[in-house]
Amino acid sequence: MTEITEVPSPFCGIGTDDLSIQVDGLSLKVSENGCAVNTPAFEQAMTDTRARVDGKEVGLDVAVAKAAELLRASNQPVIGGCATDVNGMRGVMALADHSGAVVDNMNFTGARRNFLALQDTGWMNTTLAEIKNRCDFLLVVGVDLEGFAPRFFERYLWNKESMFLDDTSQRIVVYIGKAPSGDASTSPAGLKAKVLPCADADLPEVMAVLRALVKGNKVVAENICGIALSDLQAVAEQLKAAKYGVVTWAAGALNFDQAELTVQMLSEMVKDINTMDTRCSGFPLGGKEGDQTANQVCGWTSAYPARARFSSGFPEYDPFLYDSNAMLANGEADVLVWVQAFNVASVPPQTDLPTIVVARSGMTFTKEPDVFIPVGTPGIDHAGHAYRLDNVVAIRLKKLRDSGLPSTADVLNAIEQAL
Repeated sequence: MTEITEVPSPFCGIGTDDLSIQVDGLSLKVSENGCAVNTPAFEQAMTDTRARVDGKEVGLDVAVAKAAELLRASNQPVIGGCATDVNGMRGVMALADHSGAVVDNMNFTGARRNFLALQDTGWMNTTLAEIKNRCDFLLVVGVDLEGFAPRFFERYLWNKESMFLDDTSQRIVVYIGKAPSGDASTSPAGLKAKVLPCADADLPEVMAVLRALVKGNKVVAENICGIALSDLQAVAEQLKAAKYGVVTWAAGALNFDQAELTVQMLSEMVKDINTMDTRCSGFPLGGKEGDQTANQVCGWTSAYPARARFSSGFPEYDPFLYDSNAMLANGEADVLVWVQAFNVASVPPQTDLPTIVVARSGMTFTKEPDVFIPVGTPGIDHAGHAYRLDNVVAIRLKKLRDSGLPSTADVLNAIEQAL
């Protein structure tokens, strides 16, 4: 058994890089600094070591040839999931370009709410480093932040050292919408987060009123969806009084119609505050299972995020039309390729279409895919890079063990070469 320290994680999204992991052959155990997200992801057992075609174990070359055969006969393949590292996503894009496929990240429906707001009016966002060193007031909207990233507060809010704050324990945290699931948001000085609960569907109205109060507009109502107007007024005053306020949300948690308008409302409120004598920034949450990596690489290679089609010989982007689930349901696709190198529970959608799965060892299926190729997990079975949620840092992932499994990039490049 060996122990590897300072291990970075591709699973939590926040750039956790201080894990200690014991490696015993193919078995991994997180010995220090694990969390509810990282520990089970690293300790997932490896069960499959050989590819399968029609449920029968075959050599990798046979599986690659079969996948190429299915794609060669396809008129409109769809590549979904797309949970991998930078090189794996480059392989996805090369395969899509060669086969004329649609590329759709599994988390894009949530991310679309951010992209629509960004593309329409823009936003002013910050980074994890800025939060760690500057933030004195954090407003969390519509998401259980510690449930999303269990070590966020420990690493980026209650850090002992900060470049621009004398005492980080005096930072103020306010939740609007969902309450925190634990005590991570309670400061080392014992100051608990203030919670203004409301239903998700009420967030558009609540945030519209909060923005009006920030701008100094008169609001007649005394109660907004169960929240006292005086409480919202207090939050507005705290945002304006903060030296560096941060407003954070998770687009995937805003599961109601036209949620992009709420994202836009938050982003415009941040802009309003910056016209005053203070600073404020937005901070959208994401980055789990490679979704930020997928959109970054899509942007480099096609000038668009995911949900792009390559069958015309050039990339065509449509955040609604190229929804892979809709295409499968409508009969618009004829082959599904599912790429998921991180999470064995994230299985492909059920379909009667020919299915090629390139995924982490241990994935089980209700219906066996036509081709299943187990691949190594970035940050465990091979080195690589993955973007954390603020999109400014590509985390350098370590190789922890010798599993003998190929990388996603190796497999997808081989399929692309076989076409």
